[in-house]
Amino acid sequence: MEFGPGRHTEMTQGAKMDQQLQQLSRPTWSRQIEFTLAGIGCAVGLGNVWRFPYLCYRSGGGAFLLPYLLMLLVLGIPLLYMELTVGQYTRRGPVHALASVCPLLKGVGMASVAISFIMCTYYNIVITWALYYLFSSFQAPLPWQSCNNTWNTPNCTDHATNSSYSSTASQEFFRYKMLGQTSGVEEAGTLRWELFLILILAWILIYLCIFKGVKSTGKVVYFTALFPYVILIALLINNVQLPGASDGISFFIVPEWDKLLSVEVWVNAAAQIFNSIGIGFGSLLAMSSYNSFNNNVLKDTLFISITNSLTSILAGFVIFSAFGYMSYLQGIPVSQLAVDGPGLVFVVYPQAFASMPVAQLWAVMFFFMLLCLGLDSEFAMVDVMVTSLMDEFYHRLIKVFKRKELFVLAVCGVALLFGIPLVMQVGIYVFQLMDHYTAIVSIMFLAFFEIIAICWSYGVKRLSNNLEEMTGRKPNIFFRFCWLIVDPVLITVILIFSIIQFKPARYENYVFPPWAQGVGWVIALASIIWIPLAALHTLWVLPGSFIQKLKLSITPFTLDEKSKTPYYERGGTAGQPDVAVISPKTILPEKPLETHF
Repeated sequence: MEFGPGRHTEMTQGAKMDQQLQQLSRPTWSRQIEFTLAGIGCAVGLGNVWRFPYLCYRSGGGAFLLPYLLMLLVLGIPLLYMELTVGQYTRRGPVHALASVCPLLKGVGMASVAISFIMCTYYNIVITWALYYLFSSFQAPLPWQSCNNTWNTPNCTDHATNSSYSSTASQEFFRYKMLGQTSGVEEAGTLRWELFLILILAWILIYLCIFKGVKSTGKVVYFTALFPYVILIALLINNVQLPGASDGISFFIVPEWDKLLSVEVWVNAAAQIFNSIGIGFGSLLAMSSYNSFNNNVLKDTLFISITNSLTSILAGFVIFSAFGYMSYLQGIPVSQLAVDGPGLVFVVYPQAFASMPVAQLWAVMFFFMLLCLGLDSEFAMVDVMVTSLMDEFYHRLIKVFKRKELFVLAVCGVALLFGIPLVMQVGIYVFQLMDHYTAIVSIMFLAFFEIIAICWSYGVKRLSNNLEEMTGRKPNIFFRFCWLIVDPVLITVILIFSIIQFKPARYENYVFPPWAQGVGWVIALASIIWIPLAALHTLWVLPGSFIQKLKLSITPFTLDEKSKTPYYERGGTAGQPDVAVISPKTILPEKPLETHF
């Protein structure tokens, strides 16, 4: 299904591609394996460790793997294939790439940048927490091992109980020692200076890893993408030898087939695929824009998506074997231990370390693994912003900042400032609010409009031709059918059920007041709003009647070899003002384009 005037052409002519690539002088990865590792690092993040195991437990254990793997097959792999193809072919970040295929929906790329900025501000808080726990893990005994500390309350117990009035030592370390948690979002509290200083350290680490672009980041990912697997395997070997581990693993994998009758289980499976792989965030699209033109896109797609899912399953075995051990020690069911979100990795799992032999070693390894996982994902989110801004405003930014490294520093500094509310005593509530409305609400809208722009407006036929031009082979009928029919329908159904079943944000037993829920919706709209605003702007600047504007706005952008202008401006009179949605200047810069990677 392809819309628009019959004069549609591909984004560029294949015969001109090599010449244009030389003109663009866009940096590429030193070795293709660096992109693959960076893609794995981007996809495999903290959600694989804390979100997937909990969803598996809550959604029927092993039975959840059926909808999860099915969604991976029909949604995750095809959509990742689509994003990597567009990024590699256009050699642009998400804003220009989406504007190239469908100017009317260029706001989808803008929304990707907005959501990446929102997420990188609160995602780095988790890295901050991991660093805090990492530093604390060098103490003997571990500070969350007992209730004999100044921050503990009279209700503190060394072991979990069924009482709603008691709390464990690890819970109180997380709430009172690290967070200084207030009673609710209404009480802001004060700045947690320890966390603020560690937040600064986290941004310094990120900057040092990315400021030189692809040449430095490509080397960092050799360690940050691979070392977490060494730790996961070491943890698994240790955990399965603990008493009660088999009970936890059984709880994780034994299927409850009746759960598959719930629509919520299928929606959760799709949401996990989107959030884990990063569909719609623009991160992998931006990174693929630095690939060589003839790179095998399908190979990278399969390797990244399958590795991501296998990592989630591996993390599930690690987490639930530890839960089984805790269940054995405390004499309580595993069901009372499984929690979602930060509580799993910063409360429940540290409690398991406290009673393991060589507790400090395992704690250091675990939180260092979280640091590596978080850094890789943070690299990708910062890259979306830097790449898109440099693509759009290269000359202005270089004029102001003189050096690319200073611009990257400015981006990190702005994100640091926006993260300050998250290191106040109210921070955990702000985190939960941002995560709930960004990860659940916004991303489905982005994915829906992205597939409309690429697969329906630009067209599956053109996308297939682009792939053939790059790799010498068109995608098989499975991918073309998914892009054209299956994925748009599935995303629409999932989006509808997500809205129907949407639940207001809450943190543990605390329910956010209506005004806070309103702030959450503002956060969600901060990214989504760019889609209609950019569409209106496109229609406003294009010439002609409304029907002519609409036709032009869904016409893919291409270059005329002689005039270097959009083909729908050919034949214009001399001196005609430039009304292109993407100006020729941004497609062929006056100077070589040096972006973040």
